[in-house]
Amino acid sequence: MNFDLLFEKAKAKGIEDIQVYFVNDSEFDIEVFAGELEKYTIASTQKLSIKGIYNSKMGTVSTEIISDDMIDFIINSIIASAEAVDSLDEVFIYEGDKKYQEVSGLYDTSLENVSAKDKIKNTLELEKKVMANDKRIRMVQAFYGEGSKSVLLQNSKGLKLNKLVNNGLCGVYVIASDGKDQRTAIEYEQSNDYNDFNFEEIAKKGAERAVALLGAQPCDSGEYEILLTNNASSSLLAPHMGMFSAEMVQRDVSLLKGKIGEAISSNLITIVDDPFMKKSTKSGAFDDEGVATSYKELVKDGVLTGYLHNLKTAKKDNVKSTGNGFLRGIIPTNFYIKPGELSYDDTVKSMKKGLIITDLAGTHAGTNSISGDFSLQASGFLVENGNIIRPVALITVAGNYLTMLKDVTGVCDDLKFNFGYIGSPALKIKSLMVSGK
Repeated sequence: MNFDLLFEKAKAKGIEDIQVYFVNDSEFDIEVFAGELEKYTIASTQKLSIKGIYNSKMGTVSTEIISDDMIDFIINSIIASAEAVDSLDEVFIYEGDKKYQEVSGLYDTSLENVSAKDKIKNTLELEKKVMANDKRIRMVQAFYGEGSKSVLLQNSKGLKLNKLVNNGLCGVYVIASDGKDQRTAIEYEQSNDYNDFNFEEIAKKGAERAVALLGAQPCDSGEYEILLTNNASSSLLAPHMGMFSAEMVQRDVSLLKGKIGEAISSNLITIVDDPFMKKSTKSGAFDDEGVATSYKELVKDGVLTGYLHNLKTAKKDNVKSTGNGFLRGIIPTNFYIKPGELSYDDTVKSMKKGLIITDLAGTHAGTNSISGDFSLQASGFLVENGNIIRPVALITVAGNYLTMLKDVTGVCDDLKFNFGYIGSPALKIKSLMVSGK
């Protein structure tokens, strides 16, 4: 589409400013089950999101038809959309920042240099490697997926920005059974460098995680010292990240309202939003509004330093946008709890009587992001005097997220991200209430 022509025609129709956000996505996915290729998908999509200011109101439209023939339709849709808006909030098309940081490591050709045939072969071998680890492994589904995304952001104020990223995901879903009990586990790695995928390690960890939980039973109810593994901690952080949004603060539905400069957690906790992290599709030099992104420690040594802003919330608070304005709202980029220096094994050995929580179920249903309260079904291991005694399951762990962060007594060095690039290392917690038998 000729965007210059779009801008010219839009101006002639009375649209004050206009911006386009063009995304080209491609995906490649395979799944292997029982020695056979069960899924093979190649897909490519294009989407154009346009917004324009008409009579001081913001009109928007999206289309997957990228053609000059759509220009008149787009302009008329923006006008109609703007006329339907009754909000009095000021609207913006951003003119751009003076400087955007150069972000390296977002696109790696190694993914495309490996043939589809070899990727299928390696995924089939991955399934076999898991099965060979233990005779109690009953089922394995191995998967591999990759995607690339190119972004063009351009507006009538002269701003023009581009981004190209790619990423791959390799992993296994494992079911183990000893004839009396059945347990599941998932293990994965993600990177945009195919050479980072350690198939032996993925297979070993996936098998071990599933088998280790066989025979799990509830523990006694009570208060326990807790070690949240990196997987469990990141899954608990995810539903609470909204409290850092300035929009939630301004709507008075964030626990963090009015707490800038206050300690909201243990001084061992630093929470980061890092748009410059290598090998992540969430990274980039600009957000979807064209604002330059920046590295931010929203919580530094336990103290809240600020919120995430887009242009609208920044205007209300008379501050600069933090570069977190995206099409889906105010969201972080790579959001994580900064790793500490403790090793996971040494932390386990330091526990007197406690629980290692490896998995939390239903984190979006069992958490209240407004109050911070959570009550979640969990599984893991009982620890006594630094020794893992047995696996546990069918227990419920309850508490308040901010209170839990204040009770952190140790932060491990094993940072890991979930599929949405929300990450955490393992956290040692003073205590949480556990309901068991």
